[in-house]
Amino acid sequence: MTARPSVLLWLDQPEPYLRAAQVAGLASAVELVPAKLSADPPDEALARADALLAWRPPARLRERAPRLRWIQSLTGGVEQWLATELPGGVVLTCARGTHRLQMPENILGALFLVAKQLGPIVLDQRERRWRRRINPTLAGTTLGILGVGAIGTELARKAAALEMRVIGTRRDGAPVPHVERVFRPEQTDEVLAQADYVVLLLPSTDETRGIMNTRALGRMKPTAHLLNFGRGDLVVDDDLVQAVRERRIAGAVLDVFTTEPLPAEHPFWTTEGIVVLPHVGGLHPQRDDLVAELWLDNLTAFLAARPLRAVVDPARGY
Repeated sequence: MTARPSVLLWLDQPEPYLRAAQVAGLASAVELVPAKLSADPPDEALARADALLAWRPPARLRERAPRLRWIQSLTGGVEQWLATELPGGVVLTCARGTHRLQMPENILGALFLVAKQLGPIVLDQRERRWRRRINPTLAGTTLGILGVGAIGTELARKAAALEMRVIGTRRDGAPVPHVERVFRPEQTDEVLAQADYVVLLLPSTDETRGIMNTRALGRMKPTAHLLNFGRGDLVVDDDLVQAVRERRIAGAVLDVFTTEPLPAEHPFWTTEGIVVLPHVGGLHPQRDDLVAELWLDNLTAFLAARPLRAVVDPARGY
């Protein structure tokens, strides 16, 4: 009798994934092995694992998991996986597409936060200060999205409903619904120069790390805001702090950072005009259920030796 494939679930809350496999009738077709994220996975579990579901790579993965053929990352960002020596022939898939609803809503929340001065209004209440602030509309402004993928496409649809003009960049330059013009990455300066709000939704790659530096920030309007919901290392921290302090741009809303949690001494905390969000853009009460749906599709395909969804291209970095 052929042994069942072994799938190691290295996370603290495996229940949504175990339940999804059970409902789909796959729990008997595979060996599902939960392991708590708080400790390194047992050597024995890694040694027999054919597939792995995890947030990050276990130590010495190539050495300890010689049978591994498929890794499902629980996140869309995969730079930590690509920085690890993976077992030969392994297929890496990510959680691309599972943030399609919550991320655009959180970005819209950030847009309203800065456009309508909601932060200062809340602080006015604390001081019992009656101050009627006059705010511009989002309608008629230009939203520039660097990295128009699944999230950017949904954001564009919602922004267009607010009567915003949307432009953006995409590697292939292909048209996207509700985006007036799609530029290629080498035309990023065109987006920076036109946008009132620049949203970063790029992956972390050799080409994108540090893309928002002094030069790029200098291409933005002095009245424009930068919103980073992509990866923390897209931004050169010191360059952004200086640009905001010197009013070369109006401000920034940051949800991702090179170091997380953001160190208490970091100037982002205290720079007027910069809003720090604690990496909440992709959070959702049913996030695990959304990722479990993708994982289940891939598990079904894996067992049937069919192509998987959201496969990462190591050469591109996402």
